[in-house]
Amino acid sequence: MTARLASGLWVAAYLARLQAAAIPAYVTARGDDTAGAVVVKLATLDGQARAFERQTDFATGGRRWTVLAEGAEPEVDAVLRRGRARDPDLWLIEIEDRQGRTLLDEPGLSGD
Repeated sequence: MTARLASGLWVAAYLARLQAAAIPAYVTARGDDTAGAVVVKLATLDGQARAFERQTDFATGGRRWTVLAEGAEPEVDAVLRRGRARDPDLWLIEIEDRQGRTLLDEPGLSGD
């Protein structure tokens, strides 16, 4: 079993990686530093957005990023507000990138 990185450390490292790639990102809701789940919202600045969450891949036992919601940005925001209301430990990170870059598929970010 692999130890998981504390959420606060993962978020800090992720934001640093986004900053190094000149991708604007913001923490819009701070979750639990140790074990809070993380949702990443990508706003493509054309009125559309996509939100990603990490889920367990039961085929491999690892974790992967999946689409939680996508469509008009206000609709995605509504999904995220409901999620945050259910789970106050949830981290919400918002990225603004016309090219749709999240870096979530890069090594060290794709799974645990």
